[in-house]
Amino acid sequence: MEFFEYHTRLAAYVLMVDDQERALLAWWNGEGHSDPEWSLPGGGIDYDESILDGVVREVFEETGYHVEPGALLAEHHFTAQGRTFDGPFRSQRFVFEATITGGELGTTEVDGSTDYAQWVPLADLEGQPRSEIVDIALAAREAKK
Repeated sequence: MEFFEYHTRLAAYVLMVDDQERALLAWWNGEGHSDPEWSLPGGGIDYDESILDGVVREVFEETGYHVEPGALLAEHHFTAQGRTFDGPFRSQRFVFEATITGGELGTTEVDGSTDYAQWVPLADLEGQPRSEIVDIALAAREAKK
């Protein structure tokens, strides 16, 4: 399939794990079409912004923290049929390491897809509803050790 035959969604996320082995996660509310689940802070990149600017904006909206993106930790894509338009789409996702540079914990977006953010112990994630991107990021973190 040629690039002009499908839509593309760019998304960027961060994985931050503190010294107590807790990950900063965002509770995605499912937006009325899916069950709620934990996800990484981040999301869709706007048309006119860079990937790094977009991830900084998204993380602030979802967590209240200002961050400095670090190294690329993982990249992943999937294809599916569009929910808001006809035809196929490709979702290209990037996960970065990041450092908190300011702000305080608290979701700043209004009527968005994230209800709240929380530091979640990694040991407590087993059995919790979570997005595939969480597992992709944690596997990349383990592979890097």
